[in-house]
Amino acid sequence: MADALKIGIAGLGTVGASLVRIVQERQEMLATTCGRAIEIVAVAARDRNRDRGVDLSKAAWYDNAVALASEADIDVFVELMGGAGGPAHASVKSALNRGIHVVTANKALLSAHGIELAGIAEERGALLNYEAAVAGGIPVIKALRESMTGNSISRVYGIMNGTCNYILTQMEKEGLSFEDCLKEAQRLGYAEADPAFDIEGNDTAHKLSILTSLAFGTAIAADDIYLEGITNISIEDIHAAADLGYRIKLLGVAQRTESGIEQRVHPTMVPYESVIAQVDGVTNAVAIESDILGELLMVGPGAGGNATASAVLGDIADIAKSRPGAQHVPAFGRPAAALLPYKRARMRSHEGGYFIRLKVLDRTGVFASIAAHMAENDISLESIMQHSKHYMDAAEPKTIILVTHATFEASVREAISSIKGEGYLVGEPQVIRIERPKP
Repeated sequence: MADALKIGIAGLGTVGASLVRIVQERQEMLATTCGRAIEIVAVAARDRNRDRGVDLSKAAWYDNAVALASEADIDVFVELMGGAGGPAHASVKSALNRGIHVVTANKALLSAHGIELAGIAEERGALLNYEAAVAGGIPVIKALRESMTGNSISRVYGIMNGTCNYILTQMEKEGLSFEDCLKEAQRLGYAEADPAFDIEGNDTAHKLSILTSLAFGTAIAADDIYLEGITNISIEDIHAAADLGYRIKLLGVAQRTESGIEQRVHPTMVPYESVIAQVDGVTNAVAIESDILGELLMVGPGAGGNATASAVLGDIADIAKSRPGAQHVPAFGRPAAALLPYKRARMRSHEGGYFIRLKVLDRTGVFASIAAHMAENDISLESIMQHSKHYMDAAEPKTIILVTHATFEASVREAISSIKGEGYLVGEPQVIRIERPKP
């Protein structure tokens, strides 16, 4: 049997501690399946005295992750600290420059510096593996980077943030407000004390930028993503969607168009009968549409200690099974220098159209005015209806629900701007895109 693979882990939070426990509990199994033992020989974390429920007595302790990456006698550096820069970036870069393989779960780091780090890995003959960075335990990175070689991919989309999916699920099932569901998610540990990174869509955007690069062979472009979070989704939107046969999900969508690559993160209405509409709670789902395979949908746990540690361990096992001198798969499926410049497409016509909710004063001619402004902007309406509990009370504003056929983003925004000028609108309109995935 080959010499043991020596691992150094930076970051001993929930994921790091889970990884240590799994490796220690399954040493014999891992040695058999990988052809060599996997040993944790060095660790780095802020607090040496914290009880993490695992035995670290045989591992060398480093207070500094960069020192571990630069000095420790290791074969693989595992980065589980998080953060786009700082110690995470410096330590990963140091390890790669030494020719040491790197495994990371850090989507922020990859989104900001992935191409740079991939280039260093190639120069030094090291692997940069990051399955756990996107969708937790779902093996979407391996699918795009290796399993779907030869496929021409047209679209990648999915539910990539468990916090948002949990909140939207609870709003629908319990009839609670966004604020109440967020508090519950925080109580259960699904949301951070400061949840902005999740609920504003930034976490999904980082993950989507990585999938876009893998799917379309382009440089990562995290700053070129159209971004909306879920903070403006009301219980009224949830109920209206249900009445129309839809559920609301926060989706990340990347697709190839004639004018470039379109990337967007936003709340989306999906038909209730579609598979992705049934993905509830903290579960993630990623769909890949290609010319040879068709549509591949993968569903599974998107976060948590065990799910993320499982993906990290899978990356470590791949390294353990590799042999010296073997050609490595590039981090983003092709050499970093061969990645194409990202060309941002304009927001194009969407297959499912738009859901538009307007709260208006009860005046004669309002319906006709709204329909006229839509027609002026070449927007075809699938339906227009009143959706209010106060049908008999003329003093109460009325809610108008419109569902459009396929149209352009600019056309919808122009029509709404014109409607605002009429003086009968109460509050801000709600606009939610509709997607119709294959059932």
